[in-house]
Amino acid sequence: MKAKLFDYIDRDNFIFNLSGLTKLVCFLFMTFAVMFSYDIRYILFVMVLSAVFFKISGIEFKQIKLMSIYVAIFLLINFLLTYLFSPQYGTEIYGTTHELFRFNSRYTVTVEQLLYQITKTTKYASVVPMGMIFLLTTNPSEFAASLNRVGCNYKGAYALSLTLRYFPDMIRDYQDIALAQQSRGLDLSKQEKLSVRIKNIMNICVPLIFSTLDRIELISNAMDLRGFGKHKKRTWYVAKPLRKSDWCSMVFCMLVFLGSLCMTTFVNGSRFWNPF
Repeated sequence: MKAKLFDYIDRDNFIFNLSGLTKLVCFLFMTFAVMFSYDIRYILFVMVLSAVFFKISGIEFKQIKLMSIYVAIFLLINFLLTYLFSPQYGTEIYGTTHELFRFNSRYTVTVEQLLYQITKTTKYASVVPMGMIFLLTTNPSEFAASLNRVGCNYKGAYALSLTLRYFPDMIRDYQDIALAQQSRGLDLSKQEKLSVRIKNIMNICVPLIFSTLDRIELISNAMDLRGFGKHKKRTWYVAKPLRKSDWCSMVFCMLVFLGSLCMTTFVNGSRFWNPF
């Protein structure tokens, strides 16, 4: 069965019915709110909001399973490398040292370092659900129409639309090529050595690249034949006007962002929450 990673499947719920522009603005506000602050309390609050929005969107787990695995691996590697290269950065930030245990004189595990690294990991983890919501609930054509409506050049908006459309197409092409190669005896299973599997995957990537170039040329010729770019403006079949729910959503996410600024400026006095 083919995966549905990055594939847009229309549903009738609050998140899907929002404008593509609204989802972009909300995504940016929520991301800035998380990235600006190192207060783990507020980051966890945003993470809970992201989980609630993700539940409302009705996205199926099979759509994000592979992405979730990659994100988990990235977070683990980032956590380990952060400690490997900056094992005392937490103590420098908070100005205190509460040692738990040590491996040697350089690699000492402190409460401050753990707080810093857990906060950093939580920041990344809280942004991922919002990115998934934006990618999987936004109709690329409707999103391009929304961008053009607020002043973005329609050529750039259309290029972004094609990019979002191409992700699921590329994945389907990869799966089709992989099945064709396996029918010819190419083994991608765990029975083969890792080096052999990597070599076999490269044998799939080469035809994938050529098919991608062919598709780019085909789309470019089709757009030229239809006179794309001749006029300064164009109409959109799937243009969606901003409704009350769109404005309320953008105001809510803006308030979340302003809350992050207030926590940083007035409550903590800096980007870092110091419980020590």
